[in-house]
Amino acid sequence: MKSLSKGKCPILVIDDDEGLLLSIKAAIVSAGLPEPDLISDSRSVMDKIQKSDFHLVILDLIMPYIGGMELLKKIKEEYPSMESVVITAIDDVATAVQALKYDAYDYLVKPVTSEKLIITIKHALERYNLRNGLALYERNQRFSELKNPEAFKDMIAHDDSMAMVFHQAEIAAPTDYNIVVTGESGTGKEMLARIIHALSDRNRGPFVTINMAAFSRNLIEDDLFGHERGAYTGALSDKKGFFEAAQEGTIFLDEITELELPLQGKLLRVIQDRELYRLGSTELKNIDVRILSATNKDIKEAINKGQFREDLFYRLNMFHIHIPPLRERKKDIVPLAYNFLKIHAERNKKKIDSISTILIQEIINYPFPGNVRELENIIAHAVLFENGRELSYASAKDQLKSSGTIKKDYEILRTLEEIEIFHIHKVLSHTGHNKTKAAKILGIGLRTLQRKLKGEALKPSNTSF
Repeated sequence: MKSLSKGKCPILVIDDDEGLLLSIKAAIVSAGLPEPDLISDSRSVMDKIQKSDFHLVILDLIMPYIGGMELLKKIKEEYPSMESVVITAIDDVATAVQALKYDAYDYLVKPVTSEKLIITIKHALERYNLRNGLALYERNQRFSELKNPEAFKDMIAHDDSMAMVFHQAEIAAPTDYNIVVTGESGTGKEMLARIIHALSDRNRGPFVTINMAAFSRNLIEDDLFGHERGAYTGALSDKKGFFEAAQEGTIFLDEITELELPLQGKLLRVIQDRELYRLGSTELKNIDVRILSATNKDIKEAINKGQFREDLFYRLNMFHIHIPPLRERKKDIVPLAYNFLKIHAERNKKKIDSISTILIQEIINYPFPGNVRELENIIAHAVLFENGRELSYASAKDQLKSSGTIKKDYEILRTLEEIEIFHIHKVLSHTGHNKTKAAKILGIGLRTLQRKLKGEALKPSNTSF
């Protein structure tokens, strides 16, 4: 059987069961989606795909001639941007993981309700649009091209690598994908997660944060899923877990790799079925929650060591954003330092409006193992010990762990852009960020100064990491 729809169609359904093909077609059309192409002979699939422009393929695994897994592998090798959904009667973890390794969007076990099928199809098509939209501007990202720059105002960034991070967050936020944010400790993973929530359709719902490493191993299941009165000694009343508390909002699972294996299985079930049981209860609770996760560890290494479930990772990692460490974002260091100087000078009621050249040189060369959080701690500590109007190296040297990076001015070679940025900051601080006065001191027009500042995130603002 080969039933081809009229006109351009983004969906192709492949199954040797013609009755199921027609049933899936009816469900798709009834939901207002484009009429799909249907193919029952797996041998003709690659030829059809070559002549068409499909965004999504839905296929069974058990088929004569060419099996579904082999077909999926071929499709992904030749058309990696195409999304895929597997519908099969094989309820096997290893098979599901294999399909997800081939980048299948989802693995659905028959029988599948029309509602679940349509939700999956819509999300898969959204991911196709998301990935291909990102591919159009994967390079040369600009802060000035952000659609919602005000959403990122508290996350000081000047380096090009962060422009890509912001664009990824902005384009992924309106979807309902589970997202994994990776990066070293102190890079701002939770702050980025909050921005994604604020830009999403769930922004009126709660944002619930859970640090997996901070909870007792014995109580974390109770904290996540809640309990019924009498579930155990001391359970004197019903209790909502974090998932119920985050209903219609976002739950942020920080340090996700710290979750123990038995609970990883229960979390996987909640994600797949969107429902849970409280401890001591037989009543199912429907869950409508988006999951954002973060880790500073290598999840793939944890999977290889058997410490983290591979199938759970694929469910959590529908989209991935990596925040680079501060030592790789040199252009961010000076703006961040001045931002933290303004914050902590005001908190401590001190009139410190600039940073010495030698301290600037030192922090630019410092490796920052603690990233942005460590930079703030260094500046905050230095402000407490500074007695002058300029933040000196002497006030910060104890916090810089004697990295041996101090050099004479002529030994440090800087780009003209770095020197210009530093000088603009110093003049702005001197004038209390009065741009008219700063332009006059710099010997340039106000419009020229504004142009140099545009998109550079030089103006200090409140932030925390």
